Amino acid sequence: MDTERARFNMIEQQIRPWNVLDPAVLELLSVVKREDFVPAAYRDLAFADLEIPLGAKPGQTMLAPKIEARILQELSLRNVDTVLEVGTGSGYMAALLAAKAEYIYSVEIDPTLAETARGNLGQTGIANVSVETGDAAQGWACSAPYDAIVLSGSTPILPEALLRQLKIGGRLVAIVGEAPAMQVQLVTRTDEDAFNTSIVFETVVAPLINAEQRKKFVF
Repeated sequence: MDTERARFNMIEQQIRPWNVLDPAVLELLSVVKREDFVPAAYRDLAFADLEIPLGAKPGQTMLAPKIEARILQELSLRNVDTVLEVGTGSGYMAALLAAKAEYIYSVEIDPTLAETARGNLGQTGIANVSVETGDAAQGWACSAPYDAIVLSGSTPILPEALLRQLKIGGRLVAIVGEAPAMQVQLVTRTDEDAFNTSIVFETVVAPLINAEQRKKFVF
């Protein structure tokens, strides 16, 4: 496979048409080598428009490249930002975030995936990411508050605890809802008790393990 041609085609044919037009984001997708974070068995699919399996459990996947790129663009990260990532996976999104922000706290519930991500990030020389093993579906208070929060899996509802861990002016991007209707939401904390939410696009992604569930009516 011509890796650089495949990378170019991914950016031009998948990502630009999804309204990812920020030059800094597009450049970053050229620089951070996605194939370094893909399991060896799926390396030939590193640039394909699909989710790539990462582990033995359902839902343990890398998001499709266009989803990752759009989320990164919506976060509008600055080089002074501290970021929480919920769901490290292989470490690829953490690597993208680390190139734009000051420091990333990335939390992975699966110990095997967390160890893999640490190895991937270490091999690529990325030093401003801390991969923690734990459950951050309801937030990660020990390093809060954050300038930005990103969820790498879906959640039926956004936990209040996560929103409260944003700094005022902070942004959160999450895939919210249940199949077949999920929305990528950008939430900005505008004041102590005020949040502004906008809908970015619709998609369907597997839920985070232990994601907060909607209360069910029981008759």
